Amino acid sequence: METGQPSRTAFSAARYRAAHQLIEGGEIFSDPLAVRILGVPPDAEEAPGRRAMRLFIAARTRFAEDALAVAVGNGTRQLFVLGAGLDTFAYRNPWPELRVFEVDHPDTQAYKRQRLAEAGIAVPETVTYVPVDFETGKLGLTAEPGAFFLWLGVVPYLTRAGFDETLDVIAATERAEVVFDYAMPPSSMSPERRAALEARAARVARIGEPWQTYFMPDDLAAELRARGFGEIEDLGPAELAARWFGRPDVPRDTPGGHVVHARRP
Repeated sequence: METGQPSRTAFSAARYRAAHQLIEGGEIFSDPLAVRILGVPPDAEEAPGRRAMRLFIAARTRFAEDALAVAVGNGTRQLFVLGAGLDTFAYRNPWPELRVFEVDHPDTQAYKRQRLAEAGIAVPETVTYVPVDFETGKLGLTAEPGAFFLWLGVVPYLTRAGFDETLDVIAATERAEVVFDYAMPPSSMSPERRAALEARAARVARIGEPWQTYFMPDDLAAELRARGFGEIEDLGPAELAARWFGRPDVPRDTPGGHVVHARRP
């Protein structure tokens, strides 16, 4: 990120969420505020590589909010949105008993609050803003047992030390639940998919937000279990395709983006 500027990748993710509302009619994930908060018309036409990323972002958000709904039904009363960007959940939160803490870089938060005001989107009393730099600052969160952590679109951009520190904070919370996404390393992919991933990584590196951390599924599961997460659901390309896109034919070992839901007992 550039000092004094909001995250450009957070803005890009918001464009994909808004475009999904226009192109697919929010079929996978419906968000009535996605276009409003963006402030500019999202891309509403197909372009090479954009459809796959758009649908992945829609699917990871749907997966996360479905898991959150179950957690709230089981008594969760705190949600921490880590790297909130232009995510809109806090402003369409259907549960008045759920307190939402948006945790993000102060420059991105300032931009988001400006966009909310310009779009006429009210900030509920249930929302608290927590400014933090995931690489240089301590999270310093006080979470109650059963808190839920939404951590989407962040992990690949962190150093391994930044990832470990944040996950340790989450793991210190009794009965914590977390949903986050991650990328498999380029070396795990076919030459064609590897070239596409490396091209995207190069694009975000040029705007100062490089991808730095990758995981293999088994290695990540071991990291989570070592921190006490006993329930782990990890969806890769095959599982995502079967669950939301009517594609049971995708091979189970297909490498790509993953989204994982982990819970401590």
